[in-house]
Amino acid sequence: MRFKFFHLIILLFYAFALTQNIEASRTIINNISENNRSIEQIDEKLLQLSQDLNEINQQINDEGVWQKIYANHLAYIKLNSDIEELKKKIRYYKARGSRKYHTKIRELKLKKSQLEERLKLLEEYKQNPFKTVVKPQEIKDIPTVTNPIAIISAFSFIKQLNEQLLRFENELESLKEFTSLLEKKTAILKEYLELKPDNKDYKQELKQVERELNDALDALSLNETALVVYRKKVDEINLRLTEQVKEQAKKAGTIGFSIAILLLFVLLLKWLIKRTITDNERFYMANKIINFTFVFLVVMILLFAYIENVSYLVTVLGFASAGIAIAMKDWFMSMLGWMVIVVGGSIHVGDRIRVDKDGMKYVGDVLDISLFRITILEDITLTSYLHNRRAGRIIFIPNNYIFTNMIANYSHATLKTVWDGIDFTITFDSNHKKAQLIAKETAKKYAKGYTDITRKQLNKLRAKYSLKNTNVEPRVYSFLEENGIRISVWYLTNAYATLTLRSTISSEILDQIKEQEDITIAYPSQRIYLGDGRVKMENSRLEIEDGKMDV
Repeated sequence: MRFKFFHLIILLFYAFALTQNIEASRTIINNISENNRSIEQIDEKLLQLSQDLNEINQQINDEGVWQKIYANHLAYIKLNSDIEELKKKIRYYKARGSRKYHTKIRELKLKKSQLEERLKLLEEYKQNPFKTVVKPQEIKDIPTVTNPIAIISAFSFIKQLNEQLLRFENELESLKEFTSLLEKKTAILKEYLELKPDNKDYKQELKQVERELNDALDALSLNETALVVYRKKVDEINLRLTEQVKEQAKKAGTIGFSIAILLLFVLLLKWLIKRTITDNERFYMANKIINFTFVFLVVMILLFAYIENVSYLVTVLGFASAGIAIAMKDWFMSMLGWMVIVVGGSIHVGDRIRVDKDGMKYVGDVLDISLFRITILEDITLTSYLHNRRAGRIIFIPNNYIFTNMIANYSHATLKTVWDGIDFTITFDSNHKKAQLIAKETAKKYAKGYTDITRKQLNKLRAKYSLKNTNVEPRVYSFLEENGIRISVWYLTNAYATLTLRSTISSEILDQIKEQEDITIAYPSQRIYLGDGRVKMENSRLEIEDGKMDV
């Protein structure tokens, strides 16, 4: 019984031990399984971190400007380090003192020189590049609004200032986004190295990213403060310029109102003078005096309103005018001539003018009046017919000719007609009174429309010019010449078509004279005496009267 009981105990012991081993094995197996699952999770986490790191690197590359800027800074540091290494090697080989190292030293010096040249190109990236690139633009040459014209420059400056502020804000915002990406990249690298601390490449990259992040955060903190100061300064300048613009606008409005009141007074005064003064010459002079006084008062108002020291201005303008007159005489005179033409109103675009220069005569229509010259298109006119035998040219006339040469305007103001004349010679025995009548009636017939138009135009010009002789009817004159009686008929015609009417009237006069028996057109002639008779050659006819032969 004891033996059985003992065996039973042993069996129970072995059974218990076996049970414990099974449990231990299970625990080991479970631990191994858990370790395998943990390794798989770590691998999955590392893979996910690598993917996140690639995405961050892609985003950083998209913000390429900042990465390139810092890459230049790193290149500068590396070049500087390489130069220092070369200097150490050069000192080492020089210390050896052997001639066999001369070639080596020369090569090292050449390489050092090349690196120093490259280093100069990257000099601006020596310090923290984010501080040098992201900074507010310096505000200088702030305008002062002292007249209405300066308002334009003030608005332009305000616009430029706001654009500079917006550009600075955008650059700072871009730097913030770049800094945020660097922070994310730093966090990913740290988490990766916690799971896999033996990755040397990521350790080196983390060290570089942390350095770049510190530089970016340093520049960001500095520029955020600078942005606050810069924004306040921009607001202050904008407010000051806006106040100055308002002040000048108010001042210009007051001056404009004053000039408008003065203009109304001048117009009223002219109306009263026109009603009270009937003499044209006196009215003309009074009108000129009023106009001159008005312009003078306007100039004085503007001078005293916008110029603090008028005497200083006069002195400066005197010296400036003298210098310009000497250095740019022709241009200055042309600009002055342009002012005279425009202000005086003596010549306008579309007018027909004639210019005499060095014996040449040019007649044409004004196409343009620029600052330096008048451009005319030469037309077929009486001048072209008698002198030039050319037409259709573009003629450029310097404006300074208004002071030195003769310029005639055929169509000044409302006057669009000119006097034209036709001359013909009749013999001494012709009926000159009938010839005059024919010429006058013909001129009246064809020039009647222009005569009436001119009469109305001259009446309008009385308000501007002193006109005494306003007779516009055709005129006929007769003169004794060597070869006969010269009949000269004058009539009014269109300034732009003188030849057309001249040709029509000439043909009509010729036709009517041919029908008259007692009027003969005279030609150059001579008398020949033969014995007791006398031979006269006249008008290509041969006549013999009372023993006399006329040729």
